[in-house]
Amino acid sequence: MIRVQDIRQKFTSIKEQIDKRVSDSYLLEYIKTPIIDEDKLLILISIMDRLELSFSEIQNYALSTMLIQIALDTHEHISNDSKDEKNRQLTVLAGDYFSGLYYKLLAESEDIMMIKSLSKGVKEVNENKIFVYQSNLEGIEKLMACIMRIESSLLTKLSDYFKVDLWNDFLANLLLFKRLLNEKKQYFHSESSVLFESLKKMIFPSNESKLEELTAEQRNHLVQICDHYLELSKQVIEKGLKQIPYLNDLLEKRIKLLLNQYQPYAKTFVEEG
Repeated sequence: MIRVQDIRQKFTSIKEQIDKRVSDSYLLEYIKTPIIDEDKLLILISIMDRLELSFSEIQNYALSTMLIQIALDTHEHISNDSKDEKNRQLTVLAGDYFSGLYYKLLAESEDIMMIKSLSKGVKEVNENKIFVYQSNLEGIEKLMACIMRIESSLLTKLSDYFKVDLWNDFLANLLLFKRLLNEKKQYFHSESSVLFESLKKMIFPSNESKLEELTAEQRNHLVQICDHYLELSKQVIEKGLKQIPYLNDLLEKRIKLLLNQYQPYAKTFVEEG
C-alpha cells in the first residue's frame, strides 16, 4: 500500500523548506518570486521515497536539486525581467545566490558523486538552452529533444545516480508534455513562446513577420506540430502509468490532471473579414 499521506507530508515539509530559502526580502523587491515547480518536486520525492533513504537525505537531495533548478530558471528569465540595469544585475545575483545554496547543501552532505551528477545535468540544460535560443537546430525533432533535456536533465541525472533509470523515459516525456502545454497556452494568450518562435523560424524561414502577424493557416500549422508532439508524449506517459512500479496515488493523480488539460488540435485561429 503506497503511503499517500506520508508522501503528501514529505512534499509539504520540503516545499516549505524551499520557500524559506528562496524568500529573500531584498531580492523579491526587484525580481519576481521564484516559481517552485511542484511537479518536479513531487517526482523527486516519489523516486527517492522507495529507496532506503532517511527523510533527512530525501530532503537534502530534493532541496539541492530544486534550488539548482530555480537558479537555472531565474537566469533564463533575465532578459524578460530586466527593465533596468539594477534589475538585471539582481536577477543574475539571485540565480547565483540559489546556486550557492545548492552547493552549500551538497557540500555539507559530502556527497561528491551527487554533486558531479547534478553538475552534468546543469551542463546539459545550459547546452540545450543555447541550441534552442540561438535557433541553431537541425529540425523539429532536435528542437523537441533539446526542450525535453532542458526540462528533465536534472531529474534524470538524479535517477541515474540512484540507479532507477527506468523512470527516465517516463519523466522526460512527462516534463516535455507539461512544457509543451505551457508553451501552447502562452502562445494562445500572449503570442509569446520560445517554442513557437523556434518553430516559426524553421517552418517559415523566409517569413520575418512576428508570430501574431502570421496567417491563420500558418498559425494553425504551428499548433498542429505542437499537438503532434503532445500526442507522442501522452502515449509514453499513459504507457508508463501502467508500468512504473510503486507509482504513488498523489503523483498519479497529478499526472492525470495534466493529461486532461490537453485539448487536441482544432482550427483555433480564424481569418478576419
